[in-house]
Amino acid sequence: MAKRFMLSLSFCLLVLFQGSLARRQYQQQNECQLKRINAVEPDNRVECEAGIIESWDPSNHQQFRCAGVAVVRRLMQPNGLLLPSYSNSPQLIYIVRGTGMTGMLLPGCPETFQESQQSEGQGSSRFQDQHQKIRRFREGDILAIPAGVSHWCYNDGKEPVVTVSLFDISNSDNQLDNNPRNFYLAGNPEEVFQQTQEQRERQPPLYRRGQQSSCNNIFCGMDTRFIAEAFNVDEQVARRLQGENDNRGNIVKVKGGLQVVRPPTRLQEERAESEERDRERQRRANGIEETICTMRIKENIGDPSRADIFTPEAGRISTINSHNLPVLRSIQLSAERGVLYKDALVLPHWNLNAHSIMYVIRGRARCQVVDQNGDTVFDGEVREGQVLTVPQNFAVVKRAERERFEWISFKTNDNAMAAPLAGRTSAIRAMPVEVLANAFRISIEDARRIKFGQQETTLGSSKSQPGRAAA
Repeated sequence: MAKRFMLSLSFCLLVLFQGSLARRQYQQQNECQLKRINAVEPDNRVECEAGIIESWDPSNHQQFRCAGVAVVRRLMQPNGLLLPSYSNSPQLIYIVRGTGMTGMLLPGCPETFQESQQSEGQGSSRFQDQHQKIRRFREGDILAIPAGVSHWCYNDGKEPVVTVSLFDISNSDNQLDNNPRNFYLAGNPEEVFQQTQEQRERQPPLYRRGQQSSCNNIFCGMDTRFIAEAFNVDEQVARRLQGENDNRGNIVKVKGGLQVVRPPTRLQEERAESEERDRERQRRANGIEETICTMRIKENIGDPSRADIFTPEAGRISTINSHNLPVLRSIQLSAERGVLYKDALVLPHWNLNAHSIMYVIRGRARCQVVDQNGDTVFDGEVREGQVLTVPQNFAVVKRAERERFEWISFKTNDNAMAAPLAGRTSAIRAMPVEVLANAFRISIEDARRIKFGQQETTLGSSKSQPGRAAA
């Protein structure tokens, strides 16, 4: 009987994390017929007791509906706790600034973090608290959260934590609709994404925000008697679970700091993660306990030594995909972290199999995006705090003209691929010289210059700038 139960549990967990192969199921037929793309600021702002949440609402921007995504930026003050919640879609979280801890609550997995205290006069230990694994995060980390899996975050540092999150609402793991939804397990949080007039009209008056009692988590709609019976508590405590008269918002202040069983130090954690990556390379993916309860959900791509592409005069790019973070294979997302020095450019290219949603971390750059008709759908400056969507197959080029430029791009494929238009590995370089000469109506000599003129692969610079390698 026990074996049958474990087999059933293993099967359920396996199904939970088997994502689709990048089908954008909610993408509307004409949403990607874009005549104009804009670099946009957040649409909505929610102020909380211990932080601020800002969102880019897909209902307000065709470019987000084309990509099937939504974007959220959070600022958590020191001792700020983001209330536990889950979403109808998988998400990637990038840590722009700060340090802290997070817990991802996986159904059916054991509580491996345990606190024990030696009882006086006894030789046995008694457990004070036990919970699932806590993971530390720092600037440059990417966190992967599957759809429907609840998580929380806490800022235990001395500086604010800033994160930017991409919600992939077109992922087939989301079987509700193409609206981003957060389901909170506690408190009285405010809706991060603004509801459209049509959505508000469809909602029964009793449950419209502002007309309901002060309660907005998933326990609110349950009878307090059921809650009391489920948790074996009295009804007064059950009403507390419903966030009764709680006006702190989505991010709450923890007085005196959060007392939990702490994870190891950063050095120990990085060593353990390195050993885990080595084990993953040596074994075949064949089990539940190896890939679900103990799986890695984060990878740092902000460290300069982590760069996959580096040009001393131009900058660097780090990528994360399902090859170096296997959980991304399930949620069908990946990311790119880039740094571009002054007067350098990312050579023109297109994304073969993914939309790219770029958030500007620091600085500014000139960017151009071109569609299949050769029309420029974006030609302008992108600056810190803005988001720009580059649809699949649209050509893009960006250049840092006056200052250093840093960005994070979320990709809607776990193994996103880019095809350069110029450079040593480009489509132009791969063509015979005579094909180029006839295609562009130029001389053979000019065709050779076009083909072999750029020796870089991804990043280029108009002039050499010594000393950049140490930046």
